[in-house]
Amino acid sequence: MSPVKRSWAEPFKIKMVELLKMTTPAQREKAIKEAGYNTFLLKSEDVYIDLLTDSGTSAMSDRQWAGMMRGDEAYAGSQNFYTLEKAMNKYYGFNYLIPTHQGRGAENLLSQIMIKKGDIVPGNMYFTTTRLHQELAGGTFADIIIDEAHDSQNLYPFKGDIDLDKLKALIKKHGAKKIPYVCVAVTVNMAGGQPVSMGNLKALRKLTRQHGIKVMLDMTRIAENAYFIQQHEKGYSNKSIAAIVKEICSYTDGGTYSGKKDALVNIGGFLVLNDKHLFEEASNLVVVYEGLHTYGGLAGRDMEAMAIGIQESVQDEHIKARIGQVLYLGDKIQEAGIPIVLPVGGHGIFLDAKRFLPHLKQTQFPAQALAAELYADSGVRTMERGIVSAGRNKKTGNHYFPKLELVRLTIPRRVYTQAHMDVIAESVQHVYDNRKKIKGLKMIYEPRYLRFFQARFQKL
Repeated sequence: MSPVKRSWAEPFKIKMVELLKMTTPAQREKAIKEAGYNTFLLKSEDVYIDLLTDSGTSAMSDRQWAGMMRGDEAYAGSQNFYTLEKAMNKYYGFNYLIPTHQGRGAENLLSQIMIKKGDIVPGNMYFTTTRLHQELAGGTFADIIIDEAHDSQNLYPFKGDIDLDKLKALIKKHGAKKIPYVCVAVTVNMAGGQPVSMGNLKALRKLTRQHGIKVMLDMTRIAENAYFIQQHEKGYSNKSIAAIVKEICSYTDGGTYSGKKDALVNIGGFLVLNDKHLFEEASNLVVVYEGLHTYGGLAGRDMEAMAIGIQESVQDEHIKARIGQVLYLGDKIQEAGIPIVLPVGGHGIFLDAKRFLPHLKQTQFPAQALAAELYADSGVRTMERGIVSAGRNKKTGNHYFPKLELVRLTIPRRVYTQAHMDVIAESVQHVYDNRKKIKGLKMIYEPRYLRFFQARFQKL
């Protein structure tokens, strides 16, 4: 007789709550209009369930809050830096650590010390801030993700994998000396939180070593990627999340890290490296952009909380519950016949706006319009991940037209309950039932960089 499937619950209990403001449909319609139909420009007090991002929005544990009280706020040589360095080395295994105020600070440092004008930087799909820092340093991003990643309905479990043939073609065309490093993101945000397989990382490491090219990891959600390897890749089902995380890192030369995701803190990040020469360059440059190399723009208390968060992030019970909540919401939405990116990724549900709103052209910003409509319906704040996020070609000035036009419902860690997931699913269902009434948008203000943060729109 097969065992009965048992219910599971989160491996924590709630000891403090934050009260939320409840709004009326009229209030929400007024708020989103004043925000230029950009959910980034809403006031947080007007938001009921905030799924804008999982970055810096997690609930810290009692151990992390206790650690905040142990902040050593010395300008140089803070004890908390050494605690963070020890945690990084234990769980990720890199030689050198440079703290930064958040992940994009690390992206800037890495780009400045490694990229020269005219360089090509291959990666498994662009990320907004990563690509911008590469471009500002004089490089050009080249997408080498597998083709399956651009198909929202393809069920391949590791759609974050790098296409090694695409990389070989780039090396042949430009030469290895023009490629300072390959940027590997785990999991791939713009593809819907899709993971990279360990087999792909091993093959990438072998290829890059043959050509003397470094591999740099965007390791922001590495624990989530490790979970998918544990669940779906042969030979890893009996390995711990912590062991898989460390093995992922072992096939790379360094990476950038936003502690605001996996490490469960509200601010903080770092650059990690194995090469001493690059470390010395970055240590010098961080003083220019962030702060001394032993605090990098962070208070001591922030580094202490991040060190504790790293340890908590690789606990199997934690990551099972974290991704379990995402899967629960994904199942609810999928059961209603609503188009989403499949398989469900690690940090959120991605609505397929092209299939959700087929009556809107991509130049009418369907994902942006859908995100605005979801807020107006229920006070649930989501974000666009499509043509607005993709931006413009720096040479031609034309829009990039990504194949994926998505709305991201990003689940903060340890913040919301299953009842909140039910409310979200019901709102998505209601908007879907009335989707033909949704109108497109016209962009009326466009900032020069990372326009999705501050652009403003009008309804057509």
